[in-house]
Amino acid sequence: MMLKRLLLTPNYVRYSLLLFSLFILNGLHAQVALRPFPQHSRYTAGTIKPNHINQQQLDRQVTSFYDQWKHRYIKPGCDKNQFYVWFEKPGKECVSEGQGYGMVITALMAGYDKQAKTVYDGLYQYYKTHPAKASPYLMAWAQLKNCKNHDRDAATDGDIDIAYSLLLADKQWGSRGHINYLQEARNAMAAIMHYEINPKTFSVLLSDGSDGDSEDYYDMRSSDFMPANFKAFESASKTGKWQKAIDKNYRLFNYLQKNYSPGAGLVPDFIRGIKTKARPAQPNYMESKYDGYYNYNACRVPWRIATDYLLYGDKRAKGFVSPINQWITQTTDGNPDNISAGYTLEGNDIKGRYFEALSFIAPFTVSAMVDKSNQQWLNKVWDYLIAFKLKDYDYYDNTIKMLDMIIVSGNYWKGQ
Repeated sequence: MMLKRLLLTPNYVRYSLLLFSLFILNGLHAQVALRPFPQHSRYTAGTIKPNHINQQQLDRQVTSFYDQWKHRYIKPGCDKNQFYVWFEKPGKECVSEGQGYGMVITALMAGYDKQAKTVYDGLYQYYKTHPAKASPYLMAWAQLKNCKNHDRDAATDGDIDIAYSLLLADKQWGSRGHINYLQEARNAMAAIMHYEINPKTFSVLLSDGSDGDSEDYYDMRSSDFMPANFKAFESASKTGKWQKAIDKNYRLFNYLQKNYSPGAGLVPDFIRGIKTKARPAQPNYMESKYDGYYNYNACRVPWRIATDYLLYGDKRAKGFVSPINQWITQTTDGNPDNISAGYTLEGNDIKGRYFEALSFIAPFTVSAMVDKSNQQWLNKVWDYLIAFKLKDYDYYDNTIKMLDMIIVSGNYWKGQ
């Protein structure tokens, strides 16, 4: 009887309503994008964007392609409330590289995409459900049909982007909800540093399976050097180790440019012998006869390095991509239609000028942004890039295009 009277008292009712209201408001607040698209970020002074169309047009081109990209590549996982980025190749449904790309894209497109947090959290849950054997904070590199792992090895590039996306998610939605994005980012960063960064050279290991006794312990995939990501990691962790990785890998890349590609400024897909004398990998070292050339891994390097200049103004980044910009405009005669999908380190195309790929074109678009002297080229290559239809290319090309469109439109931002 006493309990019944208590429940009916006005004070109890008001208190219950207050708690309910706070619960609802906190839930709504957790969904609100604190940095909604479009952000129109202020990049380093002197950098450029396409200037033959206005900002609203740039934003619309990004959102239009995002709608198509999301519809095609974001798929429901085998468990409730999970999503993955569809790899679109026979035998594999998802790879950690694509999961990282998708998590970065989704966090950046929040605000425009009202479902972004739900999708992001689903992508996160899929990542957590497929841990690598080395650490629960790294992701198994590939999943087969029915969401089963190919094996439980990790792929470093996917882990680095996943960790970066968690920093973005913390800035976008805060970390007081059911996922502590910031703590998860710190856990992932610590695992990457422990298992995927060489503690002697601070080069990026090919995977978590490399150790001091393995043949590839002093080898590296060039596209795994992501200095803007590393700077966000250093800001979040303050260990000094990420700064060492930045400094040593910039020195490595400058050495490779000077000694193996003085004319074009390119780096190879795979680098060997970093401890003694770094060199391009031999043919068929890891993936193909082009492993020592500028091919489907290294094609991402101009985007990764140029982004460091756009966000942080690191002069080493501009110094690295500037010869690449000069070479690509000269070798194509200023016509983006002449961009080839693969080059020797001397700058000669290896597959013919009628073989092209967005994964090469889009990073050249980002690298053109570092200096106003590239304005005419940037305008041309942007128009060329966006003219391709989603149906004409696969997951890899379309997803790199999506990420790079966000950057070139001025809507990328620091994770820390």
